[in-house]
Amino acid sequence: PRQPAKTLWYDRPRYVYLEFCVEDSRDVKVVIEDHRLVFSCKNADGTEFYNEINLYARVNSKDSREKRSDRSITCFMRKWKEKVAWPRITKENIK
Repeated sequence: PRQPAKTLWYDRPRYVYLEFCVEDSRDVKVVIEDHRLVFSCKNADGTEFYNEINLYARVNSKDSREKRSDRSITCFMRKWKEKVAWPRITKENIK
C-alpha cells in the first residue's frame, strides 16, 4: 500500500523547499517539473511513499534539485518569480 510522506515546506525569497520526512529511504525518485513535483520512495520496512503536488506557482525545473539524508529528502525548487511569497505550496486551496 502506498501512502503520502509527511511533508514540510519553507518559502524563501528565491527558493521553495519541500522536505519529505522518510527515514532510511531507498529507491528515491524525484521529478521536478515547472508546475508539479512527483516524489516516491520506500523506507526500511518496505512501505511505499508517494506524493504528487501541483505547485502553487511556476518553478525553474532546470535550476532545482534534491538532497537525501538519513531522515529526509529535501527538494530545492527555484522560483520563477523571485521575491513573490507563496501563501501555500499547492495550486488548490486545500490542506
